[in-house]
Amino acid sequence: MEGINVSTHPEVPGEPTQTGTAILETATATIQGFGPINKIHQHLCAFHFYGHDMTRQVEAHHFCGHQNEEFRQCLIYDRPDADGRLIGLEYIVSEELFLTLPDDEKKFWHSHLYEVKSGVLFMPGVPGPIQRQDHEKTVKTYGKVIHFWQVDRGDTLPLGIPQVMMALTRDRQLDQNLAQDVEKRFGVSFDEEREKRAYMEGPAHGIHPLANAGGKGIHTVLREVDCKPIESVPRVFV
Repeated sequence: MEGINVSTHPEVPGEPTQTGTAILETATATIQGFGPINKIHQHLCAFHFYGHDMTRQVEAHHFCGHQNEEFRQCLIYDRPDADGRLIGLEYIVSEELFLTLPDDEKKFWHSHLYEVKSGVLFMPGVPGPIQRQDHEKTVKTYGKVIHFWQVDRGDTLPLGIPQVMMALTRDRQLDQNLAQDVEKRFGVSFDEEREKRAYMEGPAHGIHPLANAGGKGIHTVLREVDCKPIESVPRVFV
């Protein structure tokens, strides 16, 4: 099926959606508004790897909306059709906003310079000249990604601890089988697009040394702690 990597899309367990549920969804969709979702205006395809394990790479379909010129937020799915599973999210900020972050925070963010200039970040179905107008801005930005669903290991449900993900920063990192599969399914050539994006310039101050986990691995772990109780406040009746 075009645009779908079946090997990393095991069937989600559960009974098929019933007719009554579908009718109810249609009714509520007619009545309610979906402001945040309706702001989504672009579809980006790229690749993420787990911050502690570059061998685990995931095809990620971003559906993004701008909050303003310097901040956009994206829902990430494992495939671009109606059956896509919501596996994570990404926040994208300008270089100016990134530089305002505390140093302890910067390590969670990755640069987009290589992703854009190498051609591996693209908008499926959008003509190259139109894409590149947006990529000229994206190449200067930073992103923070959390994945909740580890589809690469075949999980049929979102299991385990949400993980900080990272992005490619140089050649020879991207799994070539994954790259060729995506190029074939979407009819794109990363090498050809790389040549057409050679003129693009990255962050004005260069890639910050604390970005991309500071060049190290980063792993989300769970630690049990005492739960802080709510303070007891006397109830006053009037």
